[in-house]
Amino acid sequence: MNVGFIGLGVMGEPMALNLVRSGTPLTVWNRSAAKCKKLQAAGAKVAASPAGLFRVTDVVILMLANSDAIDAVLNRGTSQFATLVKEHTIVHMGTTAPDYSRNLEAEIRAAGGRYVECPVSGSRQPAEEGQLVAMLAGESAAVEQVRPYLSSLCHETILCGSVPRALLMKLSVNLYLVNLVASLAEAVHFAERHGLDLEQLQTVLDAGPMASGVSRLKLPKLIARDFSVQAASLDVLTINRLIAEAARKAGIASPLLDTCHALYGETVALGYGQEDMTAVLSALERRTDTGITQAPQPSMQA
Repeated sequence: MNVGFIGLGVMGEPMALNLVRSGTPLTVWNRSAAKCKKLQAAGAKVAASPAGLFRVTDVVILMLANSDAIDAVLNRGTSQFATLVKEHTIVHMGTTAPDYSRNLEAEIRAAGGRYVECPVSGSRQPAEEGQLVAMLAGESAAVEQVRPYLSSLCHETILCGSVPRALLMKLSVNLYLVNLVASLAEAVHFAERHGLDLEQLQTVLDAGPMASGVSRLKLPKLIARDFSVQAASLDVLTINRLIAEAARKAGIASPLLDTCHALYGETVALGYGQEDMTAVLSALERRTDTGITQAPQPSMQA
């Protein structure tokens, strides 16, 4: 089948490259046309518009930043929406509110299309290496149609049931990730302000039971103050807000998440929104330098 890919950002570009390199007939579109050049050089076709992409594809993968971007690409709320999605399988691989995904599935199915919810766990490096973890939800026939295409992107695909259970699983995983990276940054800040050897800190952590793929990836970046983006702080803040909203709606306590929400809000306010999530170190440093020991309650606005 012909596959379309829309959204060639930090994650989308390496994912699309892995698809085309695996031999998948791929057509791409991105709002910034320059982002398509690398895909075109690798053998992908480039559509002039989302509508043009839909005309020549059967399965369309969306790796877009938020629900507004998805609605714009699909012309949701207009008469063109049904024309686009009819007889297509739409694969939503980004991270949005679970309720948004549930409603989108209903509209796509009503228009004669199929829908698969497929968020992924991992950042840019795992995306480049084809080592993401996919969480899938939707009708079984649609899920099985899509699953073979994920083999070049993911080393594991997990069936989660009906929509929006894959996104709820993604938010659960990200809750842990956000806390983990913020805690790692706080450990580095604590050690550095006590004059400890940070390379030695890395050696101790790597040798012990707390080492993980995340610590081995993020700790060297923290030590080097390398904030080149793998997962942008602004995106982390947005996902943090989605998790917080889902927690509040379900009446679930999330005190650690709320602290991270405040920290990432401060990170973005300091100008690190487009830098890696390890830039949360800068918010911790600012709190220390200004004598702030408690943060205000986080806003639900990203």
